[in-house]
Amino acid sequence: MDKKAWIKYLMLTLTVVLGIIATNTKFAAASEEPHYVITTDTTYPPFELQDKNGKYVGIDIDILKAIAKREHFTFKLVPMSFNSGAQAVLSGQIDGIMAGMAITPARKLVYDFGTPYYKTGVITAVAKNSSIKSLNDLRGKTVALKTGTGAAAYALTIQKKYGFKVTYFNDSNTMYNDVALGNTVATFEDEPVMKYAIQNGVKLKVLTKPANSGYYGFGVKKGHNQALIEKFNAGFAAIKKDGTYDKIVAKYIGAEESTFAGSAKVNNSIWGLLNQNKSQFLAGIGQTLMLTILGIILATIFGMVIGLLAIVPNKISHGFASTVIYIFRGLPLLVLAFFIYIGIPSLTGHKLSALFSGLLTLTLNEGAYIAAFVAGGLKSVDNGQMEAARSLGLSYWKAMRKVVLPQGVKLMVPSFINQFIITLKDTSILSAIGIIELTQTGTVIISRNSQGFRIWFLVAMMYLIVITLLTFLAKWADKRFGNN
Repeated sequence: MDKKAWIKYLMLTLTVVLGIIATNTKFAAASEEPHYVITTDTTYPPFELQDKNGKYVGIDIDILKAIAKREHFTFKLVPMSFNSGAQAVLSGQIDGIMAGMAITPARKLVYDFGTPYYKTGVITAVAKNSSIKSLNDLRGKTVALKTGTGAAAYALTIQKKYGFKVTYFNDSNTMYNDVALGNTVATFEDEPVMKYAIQNGVKLKVLTKPANSGYYGFGVKKGHNQALIEKFNAGFAAIKKDGTYDKIVAKYIGAEESTFAGSAKVNNSIWGLLNQNKSQFLAGIGQTLMLTILGIILATIFGMVIGLLAIVPNKISHGFASTVIYIFRGLPLLVLAFFIYIGIPSLTGHKLSALFSGLLTLTLNEGAYIAAFVAGGLKSVDNGQMEAARSLGLSYWKAMRKVVLPQGVKLMVPSFINQFIITLKDTSILSAIGIIELTQTGTVIISRNSQGFRIWFLVAMMYLIVITLLTFLAKWADKRFGNN
């Protein structure tokens, strides 16, 4: 590919990326009504979940929609794990959180809460066939807790008394299944959430009466978004007064998923689940492929530049490239994603969209690996090739572009395709910052229908199909462009 073609290729890529980021970013100034970004945990039914049409529903969501309509503001809902969402609010990335958040003294130090909207209590649940009869039977055994929740905090206050060990999960359904399978012996959860899960197929039973009663609240970062809190309070008072609140709660508490999921009869066969959730699966696959393709394109550009700097006979450029490769190849992808999405805004005060943060994460991490094998591929080209080109009067960079690089690329082709496959699998980690790709799509669907085995089987098959196609592409590319 000549120089002009490379420039066109780069400009096209940047245009596509900027276009996608622009279409996913909304500015409040563009609307007459105030616009807010609010996070929720969509794996926490009956307060937050996604129906079979991909719409967010539940007590929290319906309350928020009713208040927004009355108080004339709009909002964008950003679903992510509870712990990640709570951190995103404190970093300034998100304006508010509506996710069944228990109001506690510790949280009051860093959050401002609106009017408490639901009273709850913590209960303990065990597997249906469990021999555990009381909390005293937990001594020496391991219980499952959901990271960052009020139920987890309560469990820790009684841990020493009852002598149990703990392990943590980021979503409710995985935690429930861990107990049902016997890997852990019990879990602590808010009463309405646990009872809803049991009513909709989770194979657990309630062990204790509600304890540590408290209230859920809508939260914002302390000292920020006071106008939003005022609107929430005014709107909540209005829906409480006219009966809207009671109707919302009655719609979900004690109800089965099928009563509000838009289906009179739920087919939980493999084919039935695929057919019922095909729109969500397609959206998840589309998001995964988009992240993969854009991520590998940007990572390739970044990696090629850093890889070339790594072999330049200059100590400064070599040192810079080696440092970049060392840092971004050494950082776990999840840590890097959190640092970019939550850490940087905390330091700078400027928000970064989840899409931009996700693409930047993939670019830096995958690009570091690409840079390493680019440098290795170019170094594997015989030194005599460069010496011969220079002896003919070619400059260093011209000799690199005309002689060394074409030979090195042939050696790199299999590695490029393999990195493409790795990038596709790595996109699943980005669900932690609110990107609904294929893996998170599966998690959200399971939270609604509790069909863990069947949904994960479908998700696994989808990944295998895509990866198989990419593997065929790798073999073809190796034969077409490699050394064979």
